[in-house]
Amino acid sequence: MKFSNVRIESLAVALPDEVLTSAAIEEELRPLYERLKLPFGRLELMTGIRERRVWPLGTRPSDASAIAGKAVLAQSALKVEQVELFIHAAVSRDMLEPATASFAHRQIGLPATAQIFDVSNACLGFLNSLTVAAAMIESGQIRCALVVAGEHGRPLVEQTLRTLLEKPLTRNQIKPFFANLTIGSGAVGAVVCHKDLAPAGHKLLGGVARAATQHSALCQGDTHGAEALAMQTDSEQLLVAGVELARATWADFTAITGMDATNADRFICHQVGSVHRRKLYEILGLDVAKDFSTFETLGNVGSVSLPATLALAAQQGAVKPGDRVGLLGIGSGLNCLMLALEW
Repeated sequence: MKFSNVRIESLAVALPDEVLTSAAIEEELRPLYERLKLPFGRLELMTGIRERRVWPLGTRPSDASAIAGKAVLAQSALKVEQVELFIHAAVSRDMLEPATASFAHRQIGLPATAQIFDVSNACLGFLNSLTVAAAMIESGQIRCALVVAGEHGRPLVEQTLRTLLEKPLTRNQIKPFFANLTIGSGAVGAVVCHKDLAPAGHKLLGGVARAATQHSALCQGDTHGAEALAMQTDSEQLLVAGVELARATWADFTAITGMDATNADRFICHQVGSVHRRKLYEILGLDVAKDFSTFETLGNVGSVSLPATLALAAQQGAVKPGDRVGLLGIGSGLNCLMLALEW
């Protein structure tokens, strides 16, 4: 896919105030650690994640998305009345029906003329939504879109803690639950528009997508009763399959966009942890010095992770005007989407 007329006009991140450290999670799991003789500090050691954020109890994904939507519109030069498409792009949803976008649309105060819907594709939802909005802009259907994602990981973390403490699990049996303890919460929003509305905006150049759905059973999550979530992950096999899919996608990406290891100024990846980052950069032959990471303090925030990391990189001057930026997204399914930006 290639785009000529699409700009990211504004990008904003919204983070909860409450911090949950890896040390605090392990203290909660002290009975399990002592029974299985597990070393304290292993969670941070194995993932590089020191802490993550959590929304207050009672927060809904639409609340988080609305916070990010309001934040990005507050810094945008465009008016709310110009928004013609609104997408909620998170893993987290308020309920099966109606679309979570409906609740966030009302809270933000978007116009009734805006088309709204959810896009769900594990951790790729936000990037997928950028391409949907870009295609509609490129084709002339719309001129301005608002894409948001609000991830609420607290129910998953808390249900995982209950499961690990209540069930007599062995060392091998706790492995599928380990990835759940890396999950964090947050929200992000982007105003995407035609270049005529934002001549100085950040250029979305294009990208490629690939699927490896033979691995769809490696990470699966679902509801677990009222206000709870459950997920199990084969982390070792997911890493192997994920980097192989990324390798194949990268080959297509460089051929189509012309961006490669030498001419890219910065790479922003989906934030899983230190092991995944190291393996990904090794397989793709990329310089890890071009990476900007947030997993250390935010954990894995689902579809929010990559765009929030991009927003924070820009805020901190790690991504500067004119930089060529590669967005390297991957999510369970398995699916991979890589996009090229000129910031």
